Amino acid sequence: MFKNSEKIVPLLDYVKIDRFYVVCHFKCKIKDKTIVSTVPFEPYDGKIEITWQDILLHPIESYNRYYHTPITIYGNDCHETIVLKAFEKVSNYFDWNQEEQKYIYH
Repeated sequence: MFKNSEKIVPLLDYVKIDRFYVVCHFKCKIKDKTIVSTVPFEPYDGKIEITWQDILLHPIESYNRYYHTPITIYGNDCHETIVLKAFEKVSNYFDWNQEEQKYIYH
């Protein structure tokens, strides 16, 4: 997995999020080439445990806890972001250019 989102975020040209998927368009400005990556929308990478009692006795709180847990689209201090997962799927289209200090479509 790629650990440094600050080198990947400049490639982001467009991001579309719906209930089921996140679609990231990564664009190499040097070669004017765009690669699209689609990953499942995962509201939370960890495990949210909600018991049947919680659902029955506190349905609104249970719903809010599950569906309103913050997600990280991208961030410099987080290694499990949606953008990094999307880039990992299409990373074979890009090479790291040491001279330019950026990923370039090959």
